[in-house]
Amino acid sequence: MKFNRRTHTCGELREENIGEKVILNGWVDNRRDLGGVIFVDLRDRYGITQIVFEPHYNVESHKEGSALRSEFVVAVEGTVRKRPDNTENLSIPTGLIDVMVDKIIILNEAKTPPFPIQKSENVNEDIRLEYRYLDLRSEKMQKNLIMRSKMYNTVRNYFNDNGFLEIETPYLMKSTPEGARDFLVPSRIHRGKFYALPQSPQTYKQLLMVSGFDKYFQIVKCFRDEDLRADRQPEFTQIDIEMSFVDQEDIFQMVEGLMVKLYKETKNSEIETPIRRMDFHEAMEKYGSDKPDLRFNLEMKTLNHVFENSEFRVFKDAIESKGIISGLVAEGCGDYTRNQLDVITNFVKQLGAGGLIWMRVTEDGLDAPVAKFMTDDEKQGIIDNLGAKPGDLLFIISGPKMKSLSIMGFLRLEMAKRLNLIKPDTKPSLLWVTNFPLLEWDEDTKRFYAMHHPFTSPNLDEVDKLETDPGSVNARAYDLVLNGNEIAGGSIRIHNSELQSRMFDALGVSKEEAETKFGFLMNAFKYGAPPHGGIAFGFDRLAMLFAGEDSIRDVIAFPKTSSASSLMDDSPSFVDEEQLKELFIKIR
Repeated sequence: MKFNRRTHTCGELREENIGEKVILNGWVDNRRDLGGVIFVDLRDRYGITQIVFEPHYNVESHKEGSALRSEFVVAVEGTVRKRPDNTENLSIPTGLIDVMVDKIIILNEAKTPPFPIQKSENVNEDIRLEYRYLDLRSEKMQKNLIMRSKMYNTVRNYFNDNGFLEIETPYLMKSTPEGARDFLVPSRIHRGKFYALPQSPQTYKQLLMVSGFDKYFQIVKCFRDEDLRADRQPEFTQIDIEMSFVDQEDIFQMVEGLMVKLYKETKNSEIETPIRRMDFHEAMEKYGSDKPDLRFNLEMKTLNHVFENSEFRVFKDAIESKGIISGLVAEGCGDYTRNQLDVITNFVKQLGAGGLIWMRVTEDGLDAPVAKFMTDDEKQGIIDNLGAKPGDLLFIISGPKMKSLSIMGFLRLEMAKRLNLIKPDTKPSLLWVTNFPLLEWDEDTKRFYAMHHPFTSPNLDEVDKLETDPGSVNARAYDLVLNGNEIAGGSIRIHNSELQSRMFDALGVSKEEAETKFGFLMNAFKYGAPPHGGIAFGFDRLAMLFAGEDSIRDVIAFPKTSSASSLMDDSPSFVDEEQLKELFIKIR
């Protein structure tokens, strides 16, 4: 079908264009017939322009305008005019003008959409994902993906300006343990063998450092076959960064510069640098999380010293087993009813807590069922250490250290919601969390696992404890946290094959297994590997937070559902028997 291409977009015309002949292409957003005069909002990704069909102005075009329906695709020729007085729409940039239609061509008709395009956020998400190509026409989704594209460009420009090379790494690689299940790809040529899709380009970017490319970055797709949630997808995007001849401070400086630029160019706002830093152990004891949300206070307090001589069995057991007693004050919540307290108690029990101790602070001291088990000094110690005052409500959780702190951290977030402590205009909270444990013990398998990954360097002054006390070794690792969300994580890497072997020993990885899975990397280290380190951003999560959304699905063009399926194209799907035979695969 022949048509004239647009002279302007639907978001471009202003008062200075009045009197001009223009051509617009777009979709019919809505149509209104007011006594024979037809008003149509014409939409493209740049905005909306109102076009007008009047019978006395052009009979033929008015007839065509009468046939228009929602989502018809049209080409319009007409003249820009100033809107009549009292008909302006100041909520859109083009709201002071409209276009009188001289000619219209219907390029494609459309069925009635299954939901209103501009109200798709109120539609069940499964329907939105089934008709994702329609959902993506909505103002919200277009705005989010335009912002995401802008972030891409900012990232690329920043690293190009700082001397980084963007180098692509393979999507078909060797299956290596990275902390989650690999997606496997069977090889037709090599019978019985499989590639894996990369969970991250970790080994490749370290090899690039060995190769002498001292500044690498890549905006890269990664794949993990794991259970999903709102901020997790089977395929996701990372900003991957690696640098040679650096230490932690160099990484921090480079990343903070990127964050300054992203906030300035994407949100036109300033952030303060240097970004605050916090030790992992401090973060856990004060906020119950290794990604604490610092947009509000509600600081947890460790109360072990208050109860070091306690005869109260719950606290005595916690101290004797090297556990923790953690307290939290909820200001002004002393009037909570028993029913409200039962709801909160059930909340922490569902997280795995054995129970929750609560206390009301009154003018006479503490009012609580367990108060009779405490001495007056202990009661006063609670009040003093928590900074409590009459009218407050106190919570105490005790037990194994990390488990109890984590549960109290979730209770802290729950009370912040109940107390409405996070206001819409609250400044973003950026934080570096540092000095993570190198390893974490898994009680089920009775072995250590790398908290980040097995290539993370231990603190150099603690290396000798790898064999004698591996659980106490800290890592040269760091996470960047935004508003209680981890948006980036990285470390200084092991660049010495001997130290890497000791790390594998601490993880219970045999020399044979290490050679089979990582021999190529350890061998490369023997040929002069420089000191190096890096970091990787979860780009989808970062875009989600910048867009003010609650799910990364709202900043990804074609995401999967929480069950890892695509409702739009029905993937994953069955394949025919012939394809399976070529791959030497039989479905059991």
